[in-house]
Amino acid sequence: MRVVYRGLAAAVVVVAVAAALTVVLPSGPDEVAAGPVTAPPAAPSSSGPAPTPTLEPTPEPSPGSKLAPGYTAMEALHADPRVPKLTSGVKGMALSSPGKQVVEDKRTGLAVPRLGRPWKRYGAAPFTSKQVLPRPRGTSLRGTFVSCPLPIMEQESPRDTALLAARWTLNLHPKGSKISWIASQPVKRGWMLVYRVKYGKKASRAAVVVVDGGMSKPGLAFVTVPDSQRKQWRDIGRVVSGVRVLG
Repeated sequence: MRVVYRGLAAAVVVVAVAAALTVVLPSGPDEVAAGPVTAPPAAPSSSGPAPTPTLEPTPEPSPGSKLAPGYTAMEALHADPRVPKLTSGVKGMALSSPGKQVVEDKRTGLAVPRLGRPWKRYGAAPFTSKQVLPRPRGTSLRGTFVSCPLPIMEQESPRDTALLAARWTLNLHPKGSKISWIASQPVKRGWMLVYRVKYGKKASRAAVVVVDGGMSKPGLAFVTVPDSQRKQWRDIGRVVSGVRVLG
């Protein structure tokens, strides 16, 4: 009888363990959850309205920036506070006789003055000719005289073309530079402007000469000399007097 009872007890234990396992163990992998189930985001309906894109506001063109669509070059010039209006009160200046020493710039069709010491010729790129003064101690600014094909859009008036060229040269001066006019007058087949460029407590004197040298674009001669080298300001007159067409 003891053997029978022991057999019945063992059978009860086996049945109990099997029932426990049936409760604890999941019946399949789909019933295992590590945490709360989050519904996936609903797919956008193909029949619903398309989402409206968010557009950034179009900024107004700032003076001195690249030309904005719908603005002419002259409108951008007149809106630029760095460049004052060129009035009839800005007179011409006496031009000296051009020197005999020249640099032939065949890309522009111009002959430009070869300035004497302390000026020296220098690697021209990205221009087509370049002359510089020695670099002063303590500053990267030094006198520079370059020529190149006109880097801006030519206008119907040589005077307007020269104005745009002068504005363009602010890219070659320190940030925050502003122009004040010194002289303006026609030259043979073009126009010249002499001006002061102020930046902070410092300033330079500069000039542009735009001349039609018979090439696809007019030629530009540009000179700038900082006040730390003011002794060479006289060479600006030599530049504007000496630019001429080759041949």
